[in-house]
Amino acid sequence: MGQAIATPAAEKSVFDIKNLNLWYGKNLALKDIDFTIYNNEITAIIGPSGCGKSTFIKTLNLMIQNIPGVRMSGEINYEQTNLLNDRVDLVDLRKKVGMVFQKANPFPKSIYENVAYGPKIHGMKKKGKLDEIVERSLRDVFLWDEVKDRLNTSALGLSGGQQQRLCIARAIATKPDVILMDEPTSALDPISTIKIEELALELKKNYSIVMVTHNMQQAARVSDRTAFFLMGELIEYDQTNKIFSAPSDKRTEDYVTGRFG
Repeated sequence: MGQAIATPAAEKSVFDIKNLNLWYGKNLALKDIDFTIYNNEITAIIGPSGCGKSTFIKTLNLMIQNIPGVRMSGEINYEQTNLLNDRVDLVDLRKKVGMVFQKANPFPKSIYENVAYGPKIHGMKKKGKLDEIVERSLRDVFLWDEVKDRLNTSALGLSGGQQQRLCIARAIATKPDVILMDEPTSALDPISTIKIEELALELKKNYSIVMVTHNMQQAARVSDRTAFFLMGELIEYDQTNKIFSAPSDKRTEDYVTGRFG
């Protein structure tokens, strides 16, 4: 038996997760999750509804701790620190590990203020520097040309696809290491979905992306590796092309071929 995934020396891990368990009260929602997420890759998290995908992704920036009754054990190692250790600075962690949600959630502020929000929270006050950050972030999500003449108008006036790209711009304005995306295209039309997928492929040059998706074709199109979750367990994790063409576990095969889910 060799390693499940050949790992060249050049690959750098971002998260090293070991024996992660999570309870909602007495209900065990994640069971012995054990895998490594790599730098400058898109890692897809797939599985049927209620399998623990969104719960898992919210452990990576400890957002899950906002829910009463949540308890975790094991290790989520990030930058040589186990995040389940009490001494983690949550503001710093969430600067480095940004999050984009299922439904675009721009603040009821101007386009400019949405993107400048994070840098301002972290102490950036210089107008010239904020202007640079806003322009760079909007260019990076291919939104600048669409909104540059209305930066001071409400973000709520943008289309759904534009709002989601704005939320990604807001997430990258603080220059995070990791972008977590929880079903980022599930509320979007096909054209906006393609734009977000193309954007993710572009962003992985500079960021590591973890994407929960219920869309199997999306996982196959954009991700480097795929983790298949079922009933709170990690069933299989491997290179995406292997998961979709020659999975090791019958349950994975049944799911990716549409026999259930």
